[in-house]
Amino acid sequence: MLSTVSRQLRSHPALIPLFIFIGGGCTMSLSYLARLALRNPDVCWDRKNNPEPWNKMAPTDQYKFYTVNMDYSKLKKDRPDF
Repeated sequence: MLSTVSRQLRSHPALIPLFIFIGGGCTMSLSYLARLALRNPDVCWDRKNNPEPWNKMAPTDQYKFYTVNMDYSKLKKDRPDF
């Protein structure tokens, strides 16, 4: 299979950027999916030791991937303790 792809790339060099961008897009989407699965407070992998991880989040913790004009260090706690 790889020999067929490499033969096609040698005969049609215009396909090389297509393979690069498709591979980069797949890599970025898989890394973002892994980040969501591992860093998001809504996902609970260990129900025994930490059944509600969203309650342990401080108001100054940034869990969003990208925020515009938001300073998390100045936020105050606005929810009750459980």
